[in-house]
Amino acid sequence: MRLDKVRVLVKREYVSRIKTKGFWLSTLLVPLLFASLAILPALVMSRTTTQHTLVVVDTTGRLAPALAERLGSAEGESAQSELGQVRFDLSVEQPARPGAERERQRAELDRRVLAEEIDSWLWIGDEGLAEDRVEYHAESVSNFLTQEVLEDALSRELQRLRLTDAGIDPDRVAELTRSVDLDTVKVTEAGSRAEMGAAGVILAYVLFFLLYMIIIIYGQQVMNGVLEEKTSRAVEVLISSVTPFELMMGKLTGICLVGLTQLAVWLGSIAALTAPAIVSALALVPEDFPLPQLGLDLTFHFAFCFLLGYFLYASFYAAIGSAFNNIQEAQQFATVAVVFLVAPLALFMPVINDPNAPWAVIASLIPVFTPLLMMLRIAVQTPPLWQIALGYGLTAVFVALMVWVTSRIYRVGILMVGKKPSLKELWRWVRYA
Repeated sequence: MRLDKVRVLVKREYVSRIKTKGFWLSTLLVPLLFASLAILPALVMSRTTTQHTLVVVDTTGRLAPALAERLGSAEGESAQSELGQVRFDLSVEQPARPGAERERQRAELDRRVLAEEIDSWLWIGDEGLAEDRVEYHAESVSNFLTQEVLEDALSRELQRLRLTDAGIDPDRVAELTRSVDLDTVKVTEAGSRAEMGAAGVILAYVLFFLLYMIIIIYGQQVMNGVLEEKTSRAVEVLISSVTPFELMMGKLTGICLVGLTQLAVWLGSIAALTAPAIVSALALVPEDFPLPQLGLDLTFHFAFCFLLGYFLYASFYAAIGSAFNNIQEAQQFATVAVVFLVAPLALFMPVINDPNAPWAVIASLIPVFTPLLMMLRIAVQTPPLWQIALGYGLTAVFVALMVWVTSRIYRVGILMVGKKPSLKELWRWVRYA
């Protein structure tokens, strides 16, 4: 292989792609997309205040006053939930006599809901409470935030009522049964630091899907580039001065450098977004909010996993592009590679929960899964060095094998047009090329 020829091809592939508007748009927009997916939904929900008009009919006469006090309707305060706030405008309505009058009362409440005079109404009865049920009537029942607050308030007040009836002080019970919060501290060789579990999961999530996305994107770019050159017959001119293997390595390496350039920008953005000083300055979270940190070791592993994953799948995509005649034929066969990329998605949450489980260790050592699953394990809890070295080593051997097989398919297929090759013919190309 003539390195000077390969360098020219690498430069051509790199410069032609890095100058495109699509490259810079994706480079700048993807960090914003991941930041919005990771931060904005929780941020918006935590600062959302919903105004809700509620009528309560309590046939027991005992639960509605306490419910109104808990929901803060008299003072106009907001009831809190884990996801946000709801401000209730709550009014208590006396129940009508059983029979026809009660049915008319219920029908009138439904009419007020449809007329948008009120948002919902509750019906509290002895029979329902005996079965731990309260009727909630509204035109929309998808307002899970409001229902969560109501369920919590009703449950707490009903518990207090039952404890009082049993002669037990509910305040004393609440004091004795209060919950405990875990102050999570991540232990590392560099020292321990406070870090919230959710924050660590977010970092693992971002790195995992960033790696997953970029492997697919640049693998597809390799396949599309090979198909374009093959269908335009430009390859016939190129191989007059370079060998097919040099052409393939130039294309793979050039597109790889484009991916590394994009990754450098993305990782720099992630490091900046996770810096406590930056986050505090933006006032997105409290100043004492523990954040995960993107260190140099994690950055190195991410870049190395990208290289392994890229060359593994890009060589496969290059073989597909050289073997088939158009994008439709190639996409059908490319689903084979996608299966191996999608499989780690099913293991995402189990690996995060127990990254050192035997099945997780074995799966991360399988070369086609190593780039994604080993990266996920490292982001959550760094595995023993021997596992990382073994996973990288096995994957590197497998990549070398894939490049060798691909180069032989590429050597024959790049000039083949017309008939779509069968698996038997592809194997023949590998054996005799």
